[in-house]
Amino acid sequence: MYHSSYLAVAEDDFAQARANEWRALDQAVTLLEAARPTGAASSETIAAVHFLKRLWTLLIQDLGSEDNALPQALRASLISIGIFALRQGELLRLGQSDDFDSVIDVNKMIRDSLA
Repeated sequence: MYHSSYLAVAEDDFAQARANEWRALDQAVTLLEAARPTGAASSETIAAVHFLKRLWTLLIQDLGSEDNALPQALRASLISIGIFALRQGELLRLGQSDDFDSVIDVNKMIRDSLA
């Protein structure tokens, strides 16, 4: 009986973690979409990229942890996606790119995979 209860708690924790990740990625998408019409290097873009950077830094740290239960190949792929999002965000922040769509699309793709 104890084991079943423990497993249910672990599953609840996992579901809550996924829901939190979904909300954070959704917030990143919302901020980037709101910043897109203001253009690269705008204050809205800088704020959106700041949020994106904090989010993906945390996700990449978690994905790189030995405690992360995802398969190694999936973790590596997600880390690569995160690095892309960080690089693209930095280009937007610096005004060196106006390609909001690719970073928005990547974040939507990861967000939607969590639903």
